[in-house]
Amino acid sequence: MSDKLLYALTRPLLFSLDPETAHNLTLPALRRAESLGLLRHHARPAPDPRTVMGITFPNPVGLAAGLDKDGAYIDGLAALGFGFIEVGTVTPRAQPGNPRPRMFRLPQAHGIINRMGFNNGGVDAFVANVQASRFYQEKLGVLGLNIGKNADTPIERAADDYLICLRKVYPYASYVTVNISSPNTKNLRQLQGASELDALLAQLKSEQARLADQHARYVPITLKIAPDIDADQVRNIADALLRHKIDGVIATNTTLSRDAVQNMRHGSETGGLSGAPVFELSNTVIRGLKKELGNEIPIIGVGGIMRGADARAKIDAGASLVQLYSGLIYAGPALVRECAAALKA
Repeated sequence: MSDKLLYALTRPLLFSLDPETAHNLTLPALRRAESLGLLRHHARPAPDPRTVMGITFPNPVGLAAGLDKDGAYIDGLAALGFGFIEVGTVTPRAQPGNPRPRMFRLPQAHGIINRMGFNNGGVDAFVANVQASRFYQEKLGVLGLNIGKNADTPIERAADDYLICLRKVYPYASYVTVNISSPNTKNLRQLQGASELDALLAQLKSEQARLADQHARYVPITLKIAPDIDADQVRNIADALLRHKIDGVIATNTTLSRDAVQNMRHGSETGGLSGAPVFELSNTVIRGLKKELGNEIPIIGVGGIMRGADARAKIDAGASLVQLYSGLIYAGPALVRECAAALKA
């Protein structure tokens, strides 16, 4: 039975459940299937290596952060054929996130609204999970580790949280993503402002240099930004990235805009909207960044990839790699192969 058909049969059952419950059932099932060898025959994308940030990616289609916040399901997710896996966002201390319900499907729009709030078990448990994965132990692929700040850390002390996490994840990461764009941690997006961003990036680059000496290994840093920024903000962010020699930028996180989902059930829930409604917003930011950055700093394109042609559009807009999340929930794991095939073609 094809992946597509199997998922088409499974999806109604998953969609009958609360989204977070479905999520909490699917990932352990995937891990179990991988451990039993049931995913060995899962059709993987043909090799299509791309070298970005000095890292060779087996194919340009990755998993976006957020699906596996604690890095507990890396091996199961890797079996789906991604060219790279990004896990997190993780914070220095464990935190429960926002009260449930905090995730909502909008099937009519192929969208999802979440206000999870960086729920995770803390960076020490996260690192232990990464170390325990076969993917890490056997160096089976590219692993991005995504870091954030605790909800109760004042925004003026945010850099402290990012530095704590950077130090702890650095030895185990292929690259580290600094998430300053979740809409679900109060005031976090303030860090995208010119002076705040400048101060944060200066501290991160200084620590990266120190860690590279300590571990005799340079680990690239990427910055994950929001889609809800105008052309001036794109220029300011690009300028900061260039000045501080940040290794890459991930565009984009979820949107606060509700233009595409007005009058839909759950359309007015608070949180970040992902999936198809963020596709064009994300592409606009990618095009703006590409214009400012040229070939100096690579862009990883995320937001609303639902089919192979959408992945192609991100590359055409200026991205070097792409990541999936919400599209997997609507299209299933066959989307990985479809996107990889579209980009190889």
